[in-house]
Amino acid sequence: MSDINLFTAARAKKSLGQHFLRDERVVQRIVDLLLPAEGDQIMEIGPGPGALTALLRPLPWSRLLLLEKDDHYAAEHAARPMPGLEVVAGDALTYPWERLEGPWKIAGNLPYNVASPLMWDIVSRTPNLSRAVFMVQKEVGDRLTARPGSREYGALSVWIQSFVRTRKGFVIGPSAFSPPPKVDSAVVVFEPLPPEHRPVHADSLSRLVKLCFQQRRKQLQGILRRSLPDFSPDVLLRLGMDPAQRPETLSVKQFQQLSETLFPEKIMPERSISLDDGQETCT
Repeated sequence: MSDINLFTAARAKKSLGQHFLRDERVVQRIVDLLLPAEGDQIMEIGPGPGALTALLRPLPWSRLLLLEKDDHYAAEHAARPMPGLEVVAGDALTYPWERLEGPWKIAGNLPYNVASPLMWDIVSRTPNLSRAVFMVQKEVGDRLTARPGSREYGALSVWIQSFVRTRKGFVIGPSAFSPPPKVDSAVVVFEPLPPEHRPVHADSLSRLVKLCFQQRRKQLQGILRRSLPDFSPDVLLRLGMDPAQRPETLSVKQFQQLSETLFPEKIMPERSISLDDGQETCT
């Protein structure tokens, strides 16, 4: 095993959910999955002591943006300037993704406690995401790639897969990190879907999936009747759905169709993202 650190005094902060990668082979595999090419704009979320950054720095990108919440590491990276490198000290959860102009590739070892809401925002709010590679808790990776009918399929699955194709890259054990987490991690790859395959009104889909998966064991007709006073099971029948179906049996496309039928007018988006469907928490 080869251990790497750009900064020698790497101390993880529990309050920020930091677990730093220290296995160079794992870091190289992440870079390979990102498919960096000449002229790319690349963002790294949470570079920390710089294991991934060290391999990104010499690549022929046009712009490398490091987004770091930890002021100490933000300052360390800023103290090593180079043409095209930008360091932003701030919280990724409040970052204005809509302002990223042009195609971007995004990578990061995401803190387990914020990975789900962060990815929720990135896929839906980044105008020209071209590729993303994230390291997350293995359970979250299973949900990101889950298919209808599986135990792992939930609100996060439907939402993410409405914007990107997901696939699991590889699984990493705790020993690749310092300090080692208590669970395995997984690297997942996002490849954006064509615009015509994405939801027309994303906020309508958001409302529907959160509504349904908060009661995932109940029948669709029961969930919708209790929540929407004017609902009729005929809506489901017209879309070729069985009113007795449970949410986890609907495909991503069916959720999009149902959301557009139930909420045809654009609704105000909820800024607070709740993924509590009984399985979407990551600790």
